[in-house]
Amino acid sequence: MKRRDDVLLVDGYNMIGAWPELAALRDKDLEDARDRLLEMLADYQGFTGMTVIVVFDAHQVPGIGSTFKQHRLTVVYTKEKETADSCIERLASEMAMRSRNIHVATSDLVEQHVAFGKGALRISARELLIEIKQNRKAIEQKVDQKNKARNELDGNLSMDVRLKLEKWRRGK
Repeated sequence: MKRRDDVLLVDGYNMIGAWPELAALRDKDLEDARDRLLEMLADYQGFTGMTVIVVFDAHQVPGIGSTFKQHRLTVVYTKEKETADSCIERLASEMAMRSRNIHVATSDLVEQHVAFGKGALRISARELLIEIKQNRKAIEQKVDQKNKARNELDGNLSMDVRLKLEKWRRGK
């Protein structure tokens, strides 16, 4: 069971490649696929209360890397010559020392084994997508229930007050 102080480390491009909706979007515009992934993970973070950190591989792009907040998620672009896998391993090691449950979302089997060795729990891209879809359904059901629930005043009024209101309604 996940707790509010748990951390989910996500291999961003691995999810984009593994989730059909995002893979199709990536083929048209990679930036749109990244934005959609972040929206989905922001909803997941909001529902579960977990801290979500999304790591994007930028090892072939010159630069020092960057970390910023988007949709209340922490988004990390790795620095030059650092892969998303090595960044996730480093973060998992650092965070495991803080007595938190660390979950690593990737379908890369080698990365799953390394993360497990660092004390992290693994979740495949497919499993994470299923969880996200289940959370969305739970949210929609709660919204539907609230919309269907009627706030009937009649059941909360005393008989005296109901009789007075009925007289007013009839114009007496």
